[in-house]
Amino acid sequence: MLERAVDPHSRAFSMAGTPRMFRFGSLMLMALVGFGTLPLPGRGSLASAVASDASPILDYTTDVVYLNDHEIALINKGELTIKNINADTQTPYVQTLDLELDQIEKGGYPHFMLKEIFEQPKSIKDSMRGRVNASLGHLQLGGILQYANKLTKAERIIIVACGTSWHAGLVAEYLFEDIARIPVEVEYASEFRYRNPIIREGDVVIAISQSGETADTLAAIELAKSKGAVIFGVCNVVGSSIARASHEGAYLHAGPEIGVASTKAFTAQVSVLAMMAIIVGNKKGTITESQYIALLTELETIPQKVEKALQSNEQIIEIADKFKDAKNFLYLGRGYNFPVALEGALKLKEISYIHAEGYPAAEMKHGPIALIDAEMPVCVIAPQDNSYEKIVSNIQEVRARKGRVIAVVTEGDSHIRNMAEHTIEVPATHEALMPLLTVIPLQLLSYHIAVMRGCNVDQPRNLAKSVTVE
Repeated sequence: MLERAVDPHSRAFSMAGTPRMFRFGSLMLMALVGFGTLPLPGRGSLASAVASDASPILDYTTDVVYLNDHEIALINKGELTIKNINADTQTPYVQTLDLELDQIEKGGYPHFMLKEIFEQPKSIKDSMRGRVNASLGHLQLGGILQYANKLTKAERIIIVACGTSWHAGLVAEYLFEDIARIPVEVEYASEFRYRNPIIREGDVVIAISQSGETADTLAAIELAKSKGAVIFGVCNVVGSSIARASHEGAYLHAGPEIGVASTKAFTAQVSVLAMMAIIVGNKKGTITESQYIALLTELETIPQKVEKALQSNEQIIEIADKFKDAKNFLYLGRGYNFPVALEGALKLKEISYIHAEGYPAAEMKHGPIALIDAEMPVCVIAPQDNSYEKIVSNIQEVRARKGRVIAVVTEGDSHIRNMAEHTIEVPATHEALMPLLTVIPLQLLSYHIAVMRGCNVDQPRNLAKSVTVE
């Protein structure tokens, strides 16, 4: 099971009523049962409510009960009965969730998505709260203690996820291979379960899901468990299905994410996965003590640096206004920032409905370069890292074909500023942690373009926050 949430800033669903949450397969149900009363307008009887997520009824509920697979919840005049597939009555286990009502309100922001983008300094800090202390050389994830040796001795790690979580998994691939020297395969959960994958006993599977209810990811880990794999869950929602199905894992503690297009969950996922990789690398001795302390020190500075990156918001509004009518976008990145290019493209597609593609910058010459002309905006993630000279060359190639370059660069970079049409600066940090900063301008750019196009950024067409069905 995942470690329990211990964020001191949050409390359970709060109000006089006491709804309970239930689950059947991939469906969660909420219902008021006989542990309290909820007066309704014009009557004082107990009410029942049903929902697929806790957030919409947060102001009415205090506790939750989760159904296991093959269980059914029967609600009759406020009374709850749970039965399994054999019709045996089950005893409900009431669990308190750590959420506050103000966490699911906009707090003065025009949209939840913008609020959640600007919450990232706090959500990243909360993901590290009680886990990282660089001055003491301390890094610990309580949820992986029991199976830490399995992770350290793993010959292979398989990461399963969907959407934005899959992009976080791609960053984790670089982290675990670079820091811990363990081979990693990153799989779309929806494909993994259907292609008869080779899973060996002792393989470690890391399942990443903001909601913890993603149907394909849940099915993928059940398949991996049946073949003897050890499952580590990385989820945001306490007590969710993936959390309960995992052997161990870690919660993000990012707080509820209401906007359909994931933002703060992505950076919290990368933060937690980075911590996992650093723990393993330190235990295995694949990084030196000085490298270990340097990584911890940089981790602690990330929230402040994200806050600084958010100061580019006004500049990004001006850039968005120039490109809001574009038909296509291309996003390019190398190394750790290739997954950021994919994530930037996904965000733009999700909420603005502009076609966008993310590519490894080196692959540009293998096809996408044919698309570049004076009408093509190209977002290049170009921090000063080991690939800097190569990415500069890519920018020159785009400019030679009249492409319009928007570059995300390290603070103080004047070289690319003289080449790109627009540059957005982020603070310098360790290369392994740079995705936590370079993704911020791309989130803001997508948001502002979508707003200018009149799109519903919090509820994009055809999308759901939690994909609980195939």
